[in-house]
Amino acid sequence: QVQLVESGGGLVQAGGSLRLSCTASGRTFSNYVMGWIRQAPGKGREFVGAITWSGDTTYSADSVKGRFIISRDNAKKTVYLQMNSLKVEDTAIYYCAAAGGASRLVRGVPDYGGQGTQVTVSS
Repeated sequence: QVQLVESGGGLVQAGGSLRLSCTASGRTFSNYVMGWIRQAPGKGREFVGAITWSGDTTYSADSVKGRFIISRDNAKKTVYLQMNSLKVEDTAIYYCAAAGGASRLVRGVPDYGGQGTQVTVSS
């Protein structure tokens, strides 16, 4: 089992920045591809980004490319999502997720997920 706890959500104005953190406990953190999935009100899950265990490869949804940066610190068992130039349409619950492969995160079906943290972007 892997337990994931997110933090860092909140209310921010459009154009602002937030950094989300996700700390893992349980099984070996470095074995997993880590990422973020979000769900806006009334919408389905949307892949945001992912990072391989080494941190050498990252994946980003087209909607956030150039604005969001994902990183990880295996020693701290933590993955980060730096969100810049936030837009109203980024408003959602952001879930930290872990999977054996990136494709599962892209499809929105992780092996493990956190409880989520609310991000609200006001105009």
